[in-house]
This record gives sequence, C-alpha cells and structure tokens, in this order.
Amino acid sequence: MVRAMTSESAAIDLRSRQIVWQRPMGSIKDSVLPVGIKSPLPMPVGMPTLGGPISTRSGITFYAGTQDFYLRALDTRTGEELWKGRLPVGAQATPMTYVSPKTGKQYVLVSAGGARLSPNRGDYIIAYAVTR
Repeated sequence: MVRAMTSESAAIDLRSRQIVWQRPMGSIKDSVLPVGIKSPLPMPVGMPTLGGPISTRSGITFYAGTQDFYLRALDTRTGEELWKGRLPVGAQATPMTYVSPKTGKQYVLVSAGGARLSPNRGDYIIAYAVTR
C-alpha cells in the first residue's frame, strides 16, 4: 500500500496508547502549483509543515505551522476545528499564549514571516484575544 506523505495532527490517549483523533493539517490553498500560480483551493490534504501546536488549559490547541496562511484553533479533546484566522502571509511557526496579569484575558500570538513554498513574505506579529 502506498500512502502519500501528509502532515497530520493527532491526539493520543497516554493510558490506552490509542489514537483519539487524527486530522490533516493545512491545505493546498496559497501553495504555488507546478504551473506557477497560487492554488485557490482550501482542500485539507495536510501539507509539509514547520512549527508545532500549543495546547491551553482551557482545552484549545492552536496551530499555525502550515503552508497556508491560517492560525487554527482546535478542540483538544475532539480535534474539531473551532476557528481559523487568515494571516497576511504564512506563519510556519509555533504560536504562543499568555494571560494578561492586569485584565485576566488570554491572548494567542503568532509570528508570520511567510511559508517556505510561497513567494509571499512579511514581518508580522499578530495577536488574538481568546474568548472561550
């Protein structure tokens, strides 16, 4: 059996050693196709990635290591995509999170400098307030 190499994220139950959920991360949207144009298709095929996920105590896993231009929020227990935010360029970075000592609000930040297989580059630090 031949299987295409894709990037997937998975949750594993450490007691049972079983996969709880598994899903491809990223899409071909924003990738440059062999004919030299950007793909407009958001097909979730799982692309080669850089950067890892970060999980919060509130049960949200954030991921921006994909080649498409999104920061994603997943339900840590189910793998369901709760939200995705469009970035100006690809991040291919591990997000960070913090709680403001003054307001008690949680924020997630990501550095977006461009995906390695995209000609688009940038120099962005983007922050979102977590409202769950």
